Amino acid sequence: MQHKEMMKELVLAGLFAAIIFIMAFSPLGYIPLGVIRATIVQIPVIIGALFCGTKKGAILGFAFGLTSCVTGTIMPTLTSFIFSPIIAATHIGAMGAVYSTLICFVPRILVGVLPVLAYKAINKVCKSKTVCFAVTGVIGSMTNTILVMGGIFLFYKDAYAEVMGVSATAILGIIGTTICVNGVIEAILSGVIVSAVGNVLIRIKPIR
Repeated sequence: MQHKEMMKELVLAGLFAAIIFIMAFSPLGYIPLGVIRATIVQIPVIIGALFCGTKKGAILGFAFGLTSCVTGTIMPTLTSFIFSPIIAATHIGAMGAVYSTLICFVPRILVGVLPVLAYKAINKVCKSKTVCFAVTGVIGSMTNTILVMGGIFLFYKDAYAEVMGVSATAILGIIGTTICVNGVIEAILSGVIVSAVGNVLIRIKPIR
């Protein structure tokens, strides 16, 4: 029984990994909302982590980070140095490669770990699976947003200000606005989708 359960988790994790790559390299991972686009690639990481565990969740998070690294490198924009160690090393220096690697991978790996811990804690005080999944989706999404934007402010405040065409003192406001607008919209979408999918999957795959 344990072997069958492990195989089921491996297959499920593989499925979520495929979804991550499909979403990341297609418009499916980005929902247009007027003048902004909401990223939802974090959602399969969150769901995969919940049903496959933190170890596989961390791997899924790494896959998410890898897609950001690849797209930032092969389809560069003015801010691609944030996620591409290669571009960062070329334009900023060796430490830029380190900073970009941290921003690209650490938040995404934690998206595959922290929501599982959050779900288990919430489930102890709330027996509604719908609520547990929704709150977990919100936490997972905000983990990504806050840590990525926090990393930009910590490591790339001046470089980010330069490409944005604003003063370094204005960056905190821009980052705060991004978190409050994009971040909140993405968190709501994550909460709704994680709750909907989670309530279906839990009927065939319990959360351990």
